[in-house]
Amino acid sequence: MAGLRRREVLAGAVALAGAATIGLNPGTAAAATQQRPGAQFPPSLEFGDYPVVARVRSRRALEHLRVLSDKIGPRIAGTEGELRARDYIAKVLRELRYQVTLQPFPIADKFLGTLTIGRDSWQTGSSPQGAQDVTREAVVVDAGDGSTLPDDLTGKIVLIGAVANKADAYLTAAQRGADAVLLGRIGADPARKLSAFSPTLATPVTIPVLGLAQVQVERLRERLAKGSVTVKATATHHKNLTSYNVIAERPATFPGKDEGVVMVTAHYDSVPGSPGANDDGSGTVLCLELARVLRYLPTNKTLRFALWGSEEYGLIGSRHYVKNLSDPEAKRIAGCFQNDMVATSWDPAVTYWLLSVDGADNATTAAVNAAAKRLGYDPRVKGPVARGSSDHVPFFERGIASGNFSWRGETGPALLEPTYHTPEDTIKDNVSLERLQVSLELIGSAAYSLLRK
Repeated sequence: MAGLRRREVLAGAVALAGAATIGLNPGTAAAATQQRPGAQFPPSLEFGDYPVVARVRSRRALEHLRVLSDKIGPRIAGTEGELRARDYIAKVLRELRYQVTLQPFPIADKFLGTLTIGRDSWQTGSSPQGAQDVTREAVVVDAGDGSTLPDDLTGKIVLIGAVANKADAYLTAAQRGADAVLLGRIGADPARKLSAFSPTLATPVTIPVLGLAQVQVERLRERLAKGSVTVKATATHHKNLTSYNVIAERPATFPGKDEGVVMVTAHYDSVPGSPGANDDGSGTVLCLELARVLRYLPTNKTLRFALWGSEEYGLIGSRHYVKNLSDPEAKRIAGCFQNDMVATSWDPAVTYWLLSVDGADNATTAAVNAAAKRLGYDPRVKGPVARGSSDHVPFFERGIASGNFSWRGETGPALLEPTYHTPEDTIKDNVSLERLQVSLELIGSAAYSLLRK
């Protein structure tokens, strides 16, 4: 106990002595020596940790998340939502005086839908094999799983939603006069709800066919239980799309030879129907908050933030970026810290996972592990373990040290929250300020340690 007290006193003395050097007042620096929220041990900080830990604020990051998730909402690759998010992110980074570049790349057409019920509007997918760029308004008929349908559906919109839908029910509904069909996938696991989707139909039809998220089916059936419901079903074909990466850079502050680049990254798009608060609005706003905190700190390396477009359709933005790096440019990158789903409030997601493609340690995972020990968070951190499925993959394939960092279930990184990729991935339902704060401190401290080397 005496040794612990001496360490705390020493840490406090270092913080106070260095406050002027790193631009902190003594009270702020001393506060950084206190046990961190959610940490199991008191911190034992390095000098470079203080300007990060004392300044990062999850509530500041939350202000950006309210714009991305609440105001803009779903940010589907190449569509208006993603472009509005692109403009907002670029504006914030320019105001922080970073050199900002927009990197465009073409992407495939998108087939989306809108279901309007009174004042409510839900984004869905739509089938490429159904009618496009049309709106149909009618009363909804709930046909269960589609195994039995009324003989006459003229002028009706048919809802079909079950664990296993009857494969040709949409076709039968169209043949019996339906104005539109709403298909909903229901998960076999009651704890796992399914996302909106663009149905692939074996036989094309001349009516719109929308693909609803499970929660949208549930909400619509709640309304139907109270009486007749009229909806507008719109199918839209989005063509000739361009998505964008947002790249922001600040050069090294110390003169001398080129010491390389450290990247902090996330993707800012989301899946159809989802406001993407945790996936990956949380990683995006982590980047924006760290951009604020790190912008004036002295470094030996260039600091570069990258916000990827079109991750949800196959890591398209990050693959485009890495593919277009020259060999000298790729060799300059000392590490890429990819942040994907860093703030879920789901109770079982108590572990902060360090994920590398091959499960091996590298400069990024080692830096985060070391930061976790210094900040007292290490019992909550596991890894590295092997996992791809995010934007660290293209960097690994190019031989660049990279890791993906994320809150997930304790038993393994495949255990994701039930609201994953659904309309319930909202700030209210799926964001923890405490976990976002831990993520900010870990990545901020780790990235800054690598920037100083």
